[in-house]
Amino acid sequence: MNWKHVCCRYSIYDGNMITQKEYATRRAKVHKALKGAAGLVFAGKDESHLEGSWRPHSHFEYLTGITNESGAVLLFDPTHPTPSRREVLFLVSRNPETEQWDGLRKSIGSELRKKMGFATIVRTPSIPMVLKDIASRSKKFAPLMPISSVKESVSTDLAMWNDVATRTPDCEIRDCATVIPSHRSVKSAAEIKIIQAAINMTERGFSDTFSFVAPGINEYKVQATLEHGYAMAGARGSAFSPIVGGGLNSTVLHYGQNDQDLVDGDLVCIDSGAFHAGYGADISRTIPVSGKFSKRQKEIYEIVLAAEEAAIRAVKPGVTLSELDAIARRIITRVGYGDYFIHSIGHHLGLETHDNCGPNLPLKSGAVITIEPGIYLPDEALGVRIEDDIAVTPTGHKNLSKNIPKKVSDIEKAMRG
Repeated sequence: MNWKHVCCRYSIYDGNMITQKEYATRRAKVHKALKGAAGLVFAGKDESHLEGSWRPHSHFEYLTGITNESGAVLLFDPTHPTPSRREVLFLVSRNPETEQWDGLRKSIGSELRKKMGFATIVRTPSIPMVLKDIASRSKKFAPLMPISSVKESVSTDLAMWNDVATRTPDCEIRDCATVIPSHRSVKSAAEIKIIQAAINMTERGFSDTFSFVAPGINEYKVQATLEHGYAMAGARGSAFSPIVGGGLNSTVLHYGQNDQDLVDGDLVCIDSGAFHAGYGADISRTIPVSGKFSKRQKEIYEIVLAAEEAAIRAVKPGVTLSELDAIARRIITRVGYGDYFIHSIGHHLGLETHDNCGPNLPLKSGAVITIEPGIYLPDEALGVRIEDDIAVTPTGHKNLSKNIPKKVSDIEKAMRG
């Protein structure tokens, strides 16, 4: 059966969005973990202006599913005497002039509350008075947000709680910054279905690309072929800017120019993934520009493939990414290329390409990770990386991207069309 026809058959995906019930369950888990402390989760401000689309902070998106309300704030207020106000969604006030540029915002009402899944929604430009009210009832505050940039010494919510604490005697600030990442590290069945859909869409793009790559083709045209395939399969773009590096560029981990012509006899490393419903795939394949691996290219490729497959076989609940790294690194080091495997084995995958879910913690069933060993030899203008997306199951693992060819013979066959 023709691989391209197979991947296209499964690439269109529909009907697996996260339900309001699931978002409410996520918030309930955070409520429980706070143990009576108040917490804030910020969507973040839209500073893209006319330069690009905006996405909220992934913590906010994970807990609400809301992606079109910049400046929004989710408040956890466990001690409020009215149950319906123990979680409140604060939205930016309406502004007709702004909305004419950026899109309409809905007025508060039953329709908006039902759509967003909150009993209490307030449009307000700021929340200092709300925090003052909380401080009068509760002495416990819980920062939930990570530091957003290297320029910040503390997270936005910690800075806000510190300000409240200076005016609140005997208060307690409890660090809960790991609470949301801990929950995000275990994907629900619905999340895994969405990630699988993104991978299926990625499969379509790689299929088109395998048969398109040839000497003289520019890297950006390879990128365009990838992303056209994603779009035709139903994706809303790429999860991250694609890496398409031929020859020496294949040895640059985060190569991004994608502006060189492919050369006969070189390899091209492609690292990319489709974006779908908030989640993305992250796949790497390294293929020969000529359509056939040379003896030397095949030698290095088979080492990387053996390391990747060994690490994948070891994926199960309880293992850590560090342990998986050691398995792959041992294979690569044994044959003399340990110094050329210059990055870690992989990362968590979810609402962010590199989900910050505790890289050194034991994996749990429901985690989705990447496995991506590589060998990079700049002196030979030869780089190989192979990457798959792996779901951790109760008894082991499932390779979600297994249908994208990666054996030498399968790649060469796919490139022949």
